[in-house]
Amino acid sequence: MAEEKKAKPSGAWTTVKPFVNGGASGMLATCVIQPIDMIKVRIQLGQGSAASVTKTMLKNEGFGAFYKGLSAGLLRQATYTTARLGSFKMLTAKASEANEGKPLPLYQKALCGLTAGAIGACVGSPADLALIRMQADATLPLAQRRNYTNAFHALSRIVADEGVLALWKGCGPTMVRAMALNMGMLASYDQSAEYFRDSLNFGETSTVVGASAVSGFFASACSLPFDYVKTQIQKMQPDAQGRYPYTGSLDCAMKTLKSGGPLKFYTGFPVYCVRIAPHVMMTWIFLNQIQKLEKKVGL
Repeated sequence: MAEEKKAKPSGAWTTVKPFVNGGASGMLATCVIQPIDMIKVRIQLGQGSAASVTKTMLKNEGFGAFYKGLSAGLLRQATYTTARLGSFKMLTAKASEANEGKPLPLYQKALCGLTAGAIGACVGSPADLALIRMQADATLPLAQRRNYTNAFHALSRIVADEGVLALWKGCGPTMVRAMALNMGMLASYDQSAEYFRDSLNFGETSTVVGASAVSGFFASACSLPFDYVKTQIQKMQPDAQGRYPYTGSLDCAMKTLKSGGPLKFYTGFPVYCVRIAPHVMMTWIFLNQIQKLEKKVGL
């Protein structure tokens, strides 16, 4: 009887499991990474270097400022990471079936990563918008501050003030960035994990940590230009005449290129890399631990 109970996890749980695991690992990683993410947003908004932003925030706003927008960050992981990691696992499983169980070539993993990124971005865009606005709020003049108290307050205010479709403001650049990031992150993780495990005979921990570091770097390099444009679009405010500084993401990209050159898109790259890589590493490590725990309890 006990044997039967242990063998039961199938059907609905098997389908839902990669999504639950993905969301949980992303949320745990976010709790650790949130302060670095906050500094990254302030640097992109032109408030100085990492050291000066940290010093100013501690002096003027206190330690709690580093966790402003945590509720939105967690909501984003519960939507975006749940959707992208769950989708990626399902897509690669289907592709592997079609490939008769052989390891997938890199281009197939990249396509699965692109698709998973697009799905995740569609689902996670409202929470992402709330997170950016909450983090950028303290940088605005007092009269322009939105003073959201938490993610759900932000979402309800956006719907009330700007309409439901405003929740997907900047969804285009968000989706493009997510596709670039997930292509870099997911495909390179799977590929390097295979290489470390099969060619270099690394142990489990070394494989997870090494592959995570590789995937963190590629995720950063592929996605920062799109992240920069997305941040500019999401935080823009109309001027006195009601005109926005950019008409869309392409306009923002062209104006940025004209005023600052290609390297402008890589503003804050070291901090972005320091933020993305550990988040990626911790997401994979937490995911690995969650899967181990589930095996132990027979889930």
